[in-house]
This record gives sequence, structure tokens and C-alpha cells, in this order.
Amino acid sequence: MLDYENEMFLSAMQEDGLTVTAKGLGLEQVFLNLLKVYCDPGNLVLVLGCNDQEENWFNSQLALRGEKHLPKKITTDISTNEREIVYLEGGVLFITTRILVVDFLMDRIPAHLITGVMVYRAHRIIDSCQESFILRLYRQKNKKGFVKAFSGSPVSFSQGFCQVERVMKNLFIRHLHLWPRFHSTVSTVLSAHQPEVIEIHLEMTAQMQDVQTAVLELITFTLKEIKRLNPNLDTEELTVENSISKSFHKILQRELNPIWHQLSGKTKQLVSDLKTLRMVLTYLTQYDCITFYNFISTLKTAESAMKSGGWVLLDSAETLFLTSKARVFDSIESSKPKNKPKSDNSGRFEENPKWAEIGTLLEEIKEELKTAGVSSDCLPSEKVLVVTRDERTAGQVRDFLSMGSEQVLGRLYNKCLGEKFGYLPQFSEDREFKHKGLGKKSGKTDTKEATDTAAPEVTVVESPVTLLHALDSCDSFDTALLLMEMKPRFIILYDCDMAFVRQVEVYQAAHPNLHTRVYFILYRGSVEEQAYLTTLRREKKAFESLIKAKTDMVIPEDREGRNGDNLYLERGSEKASDIMMESLGKGSRKGGGQEVKLTPKVIVDMREFRSELPSLLHKRGIDIEPVTLEVGDYILTPEICVERKSISDLIGSLNSGRLYNQATSMTRFYTKPMLLIEFDSNKPFALQGKYYMSRDVQSSDLVARLQLLTMHFPKLRILWSPSPHATAELVEELKKGREEPDASKAATLGIDIVDDYNVDRFNAQIKDFVSKLPGINSKNIYAILNKAENLLDLMDLSEETLEDILGSKQNAADLFNALHGTITVPEAEPKQDKKKPFKRFKSRK
Repeated sequence: MLDYENEMFLSAMQEDGLTVTAKGLGLEQVFLNLLKVYCDPGNLVLVLGCNDQEENWFNSQLALRGEKHLPKKITTDISTNEREIVYLEGGVLFITTRILVVDFLMDRIPAHLITGVMVYRAHRIIDSCQESFILRLYRQKNKKGFVKAFSGSPVSFSQGFCQVERVMKNLFIRHLHLWPRFHSTVSTVLSAHQPEVIEIHLEMTAQMQDVQTAVLELITFTLKEIKRLNPNLDTEELTVENSISKSFHKILQRELNPIWHQLSGKTKQLVSDLKTLRMVLTYLTQYDCITFYNFISTLKTAESAMKSGGWVLLDSAETLFLTSKARVFDSIESSKPKNKPKSDNSGRFEENPKWAEIGTLLEEIKEELKTAGVSSDCLPSEKVLVVTRDERTAGQVRDFLSMGSEQVLGRLYNKCLGEKFGYLPQFSEDREFKHKGLGKKSGKTDTKEATDTAAPEVTVVESPVTLLHALDSCDSFDTALLLMEMKPRFIILYDCDMAFVRQVEVYQAAHPNLHTRVYFILYRGSVEEQAYLTTLRREKKAFESLIKAKTDMVIPEDREGRNGDNLYLERGSEKASDIMMESLGKGSRKGGGQEVKLTPKVIVDMREFRSELPSLLHKRGIDIEPVTLEVGDYILTPEICVERKSISDLIGSLNSGRLYNQATSMTRFYTKPMLLIEFDSNKPFALQGKYYMSRDVQSSDLVARLQLLTMHFPKLRILWSPSPHATAELVEELKKGREEPDASKAATLGIDIVDDYNVDRFNAQIKDFVSKLPGINSKNIYAILNKAENLLDLMDLSEETLEDILGSKQNAADLFNALHGTITVPEAEPKQDKKKPFKRFKSRK
């Protein structure tokens, strides 16, 4: 570990805190060493926030370092009894939040034995998420264990009001450790051994500059239209500079979500146009001219023009379309398929300048190695690492290095545009493979392959070896591991990435004996360069705001909740003022007596712990009992059953018919079934427009289907909630003064009617006959039909057995007496032939 990594490790070990580092500074190495410290079975450490890839990477790295007791993964494959044994065995446990919440609530995990909790990606902690719920349960039951949190995304803390303070409150942490790139220790360590950096500023072609200028003008027009149509909108972030960054669309969408239903259709389309135009800029510098023109062609259709916010009709849009076509064809006339064939189009495609530069750099590296006396067959081979943004770019660079730009562009032309403008036969893949590789020696290769199998030969790859790596195809720790294992001497950055640049700095500092050279390829004066600089500026600004927040932050002494005075650990829905007044007036009003208060209880389905509601209910002082329910999601009382639906889940349930079956089962077993439709707190509380709807379901269709549902089930009540917080308050109101539910009874409901919706299972006439017997109703008819195969079996059942099946002593007695008792048929009364007297209507006077 480097010096700053050791200092980061020691500060995290000495005191509980939130560690925030800049991207690419090796946070995973610090976390890995902490895991190694706590892997001893004498500890019980829970790790939250890691995905499967990270868990596997940490385990593999600990195994390579010779750790005997590796961390264990707790998933649904492990039964309840096995989990209790694993908890007692100790060590480090990677565990899913849903399992851990249920085990805390059911007291399956020995909370007093937990050494501590480590949270990865702490910036994702919010006040009602599962990690926050787990930490609150943990701190309520364990006052001595530690909490250590880590985050490598400082920009995430700059969004929202007092974001870092709220995260620290939910983590029960008092200390904040900041490690930016300009930290004195980090800067000293990384500056001691810097890699050799060669910045190559390429000039964009004239046509690329024309396209970029046109797209920037279109973005400016779109932003002005948004500001004109929405004068009350906060427009500080609506700048051309911000619009080219990757996170701009997310920021804009977050600001517009609460008022989305109030925006006009044109404004919504303009927001979508901004995302499209930013993608056009990305394609311009990322890919070749044919891929770019193929993408632009999809925007020029009549359908796209009708949907756009008006930018397609501008002169800049015409410049964009014509110039993108001119990059592929020399003239507009030559692009018409009726004219001369395209066999003479070879070599007219505009080559990507970065491709030619990579080819030149590789030749220079070969010459340099020859001059230095490094032979091409030396071991180990020198390596050149070419870093791209995605796999598509890496594939194009790989094809360019093996075939040349002319062949790559020719094949792309045949693949993307050949059907429309005519194929180029000289770039056919079949023809190319005939003159390349082993196919040229097809008559001799069979005998040679036979000899090769008998006596295999070891071939040495010529030095330098060119490796291609796509950043988006793997996580950051995989990239750092690649650098450590391959130890490339030359690195070519095809696409700029701030985190990778930092990883190269860390790699060079960790290997001072290796001389690493980095080629930084950028288009001069391009959007690509500006986006990279904007990323650096945003991270620096985020750290500056965090440093200021740290100096101004007021943290109470009981923040960690170790002494029991933390009000955040208190459960209940009372206001602080009400609690204070109640404590002041307790002696005079109630004579010093204490009121015995019963804790309400709600039965919650296991699958519902993915949502925020159970956490909020527990915070309001309601006990949660996790049970696997067949009917409903929340059982509030023996009569009230609630089925919770988000908007997306509601649409899916209405389309599939699942909601009808759920309503049928709820109305059968509960007298007060309820359908809760819960909205997202960050989105409007409305069903207007097409924002929530899919392409197949409009808002009017949704309302019509809900009306049909209420007509079919008159007992079903529909509850509308704007957010999970409002739902928790609503549940508390429904619970007041009512009986508590029975978990064992709620869990058994629905077990006997697994196939009750299959109408073909039972004979319709027999089912109709049984339904008319005394003691049989819609709740217990399927239990009888499942237990008794025929009428003789039903006759053989005792009254006690019928009581167990029907769940009611009175219904069992009525059915038993009807089947075994003597029935006296009443005599028919004689008909009277007397006619009824005729009455006249009274006339109105």
C-alpha cells in the first residue's frame, strides 16, 4: 500500500467515520485490507453495499493473499437454521439487505455479538432505504459495535440539501474523512513518481468541426426554448457547458420530476431532444463517419421530425444532415442508387483521425524498441494498452489494426448502408477471407495441422503486444487489476477518463521502477475535451463544498447512538413539542401514574422488504412481523388486508390480470380488503399525461380498468398515497383502536386454494351442489373440495374434522347435521281458489 493508503487505512481503523475519496485513488485496496483484518472468526462483521462482482473480487484477492477464513456470502440459498449457525461461526459476511432486515426483526442474528458493520458505496444511503433501516436496528440492539462507511463518489454528496449531513445521520457517524486528489499526502505520493505523459491534440477535420458547430447551435436553441416556455424554472444548470456532460440529463430530470405533469408536451420533447443531441456529439468523436451517418439518418425521418421540438427544421439541422452525408460520399449526387455503381467509391470515406494516430504511435513504439535493442521475440513481451470507452469502439480499433481503415469502413458501409445505396463488392467479407489467413493455403494446411497435433510448437508473440481494454465493460477494480497484472509500458488513451488517469498515477507510484508512458489523445477545441475538463471541475467543486460543510457542520455528541440518547433511534410518530409538553404535565394531569401503551403490530409479506414502507412503519413505533403471505401484502387487523401497488406494478398487474386474482382472494378472506396505490415521492401525485404510462397503457385505460375492478368487487377500497411516508401515516391511522392481527392465521390463508382460480379442476355441477349445502360459503368451499374427492368421502368425515377444515364450529355442525340428520319435508299447503278482492285506485281530487 502507498503512504496515503496506509494513512487512510489507519484513520478508518482508529475511529468510526465516513471516508470519501476521489475516483481512482484505490479505495478498494483500503477496503480489502480492512476485510483482511476482520476475517478472524472471533469477529462478526457485516458488509453492506457490495454487488456480486465486488464480493467475488474481494474473495479472490483475499485468497491470493493466503487468507484462511474467507468472507461468506449469505443468500436465499441458505436456510434459516443454517444462517443462525453461520452467524455464530463469525468472520466477515456479505449479506443481502432483505435477509438481514428479516433476521434482525425475528432476532435470528445475535446482535450483541456483532463486532461492526462496514458500508460500501455509502453515498447511496438515504433515510428510508434498507441499509439505513438495518443500521437503525443494529444500533438499537448493539451500542458497542463500530460503523465504517466508504464512498468513491464525491459528486453524489453535492446534490440535494445537506446531503452529507443526512447520510452521516443515517449512518450514526460523527467523523468525516475527505481524500481529494489535491490532498497534501496524496499529491506528495503521486507526484514523486509520475508517468511520462504525452498529450496529443488532434485537429478535427473541417467536416467534423462543421457538424460540432451545428449541433452546439441546436443545443443552444433547445435550451433557450426550455427557458422561454418555463420562465419559473431554475436555469443555473441549463448551460451548454453542462449539457455535454454525462450526468446532465439526470440532473435535469430530477429537477423536473415534481412538476413533470404541469409541463407542456413541447417542453417534455425538448428535454428528450437534449439527450438526443448530446448523443450526436458523443457519436461524432467516438465512432467513424459511417456509424455516425447511420445514426443521423434515423433522426431525419418524417416521424422523428414530427416528434422533435422544432430543431429538425432549422438551418443548423440541415447542415448536420448534409455534412454527415458528405463525410461518407464525395458528393450528394453520387449517393443516389440510380446513378453509377458504387464500385468507384473506395477510399473516399473520411477516416477517423484517432485511428491514423494510433497506427502512427504503434509504429513509433516499434521503432523505439528496435533502437533500444529490444528484439521482437523477447520474453516477456512489451505491452501497449489501448483504452477505449466501450466495447464497440474497442472492436473498431481492433479491426483497424488488423485490416486497415479502408477495409473497416468498406465493410461497415456494406453492413449499414449497402442495402440502401448499393453494396461495394471489393469489401465483401467472403472475398476478404479467401485471401487472408489459412484459407490461402487450404490444400496444405490439412497435412500441416496433422503434424502440428503430433508435435505442437510454442510460438512467441511479437513484441510489442497490443491490448485493448473497454472501461464500461468492467468495474474500476478490474481495470486496476489489469494494470497490476499486465504491467504495460505504453498506454494509449483513445477516450479520456478521469478515474483511469488516477489509476495510472497510482500504478506508477506503486511501481517506481517501471517507466510508464501515457499517450493522451484529444481533439483540440472539441466537446470531448470540454467534457473531460467539466468532470474535473465538478469533482473539485464537490470536494470544496464537502470541506466547507465539514467545517460548518454541527454534530451532536450522541450522534453514534452509543449512550441511548440519540433521538433518531426513538420510535414513534409524536412530535418533539408534544413529547415535551407531555413530560411537563405528566405529574399534574395523571397523578403520577404511567399509562400502559401497547405496541401496534403489522404483518408484512417477505417480498415487501424491498420497499421503503416497512422501515417507515418501524420508525413510527409499529412492530413488523415478517411472514410469507399468500393473500395481501400488509395485514393491519383481522379484517383489514392491504395490497400495495406502485404505479409500474399496477400497470403490469392490470395487464396480466394478476390484480383480479389478488382482489378475489382478498375479498374472500377479509371483510375490509384495500388496494393501496403508492406514488413516488419524487414524482407528481397525478395520473395525468403519458409520463407514468407505457406505450400500451394510457392514463384513461388505467382509470377505466380501476373502475371495472371496483364494480366487480364492491367491498374493495382503493387508497391513494403520494409517498411512502404518507402511507406509513395512513397505516397508523387505520390501526388505531382495532384488534391486532394473528400471524399464524394470516400465513395459512390461501394455502388450501392454490389452484382455486383454475375453474376446470372441479366439476361445475358438483361445485354448485356443494356450495348450496348448509355451512358452506365462498371462504371454505375450496377447502372441502380439496379434502374430499367425492360425496362418500364427505359423508365419512367427522364433525371434528369438518371443524378443522371449515375453521368454524357452527358451520361444521350445520354441514354435519345436514348430511347425517333426518330431514322432514314440510307438507304442501292446499291452494286457495279464492280470488283477491279488486281494489280501485283512489282518484285524486
